[in-house]
Amino acid sequence: MGAVLVDPAGRIVARAGNRTRELADPTGHAEILAIRSACAALGSERLPGHDLYVTLEPCPMCASAISQARIARLYYGAGDPKSGGIAQGPRIFAHSQSHHVPEVYDGIGAGEAERLLKAFFLGRRG
Repeated sequence: MGAVLVDPAGRIVARAGNRTRELADPTGHAEILAIRSACAALGSERLPGHDLYVTLEPCPMCASAISQARIARLYYGAGDPKSGGIAQGPRIFAHSQSHHVPEVYDGIGAGEAERLLKAFFLGRRG
């Protein structure tokens, strides 16, 4: 799983991949790490006007962080029927507790993203 955060001028400000096992941190998802990196670089807890691109539909934790960071637009490839939190499962952005709802563009290269993710995890489970 990968994430890239882009500023309003189109420059990449952060990128990350999942590192939960490497960091022994259940919050080490690509989205969380990219958001943390961008916020630290900009000295702000909010990222208005920024776009986030991710391979897979964000989980509920990441969807909440996206809302808290006030990210303007979210683009993701494959849906995640098992752990997704946007179009699947709890649909975080549909809740009244979600104080900010980004524009969401799903299915961007969904077939390719799904194939890449399946091949990656098949190789890890080997």
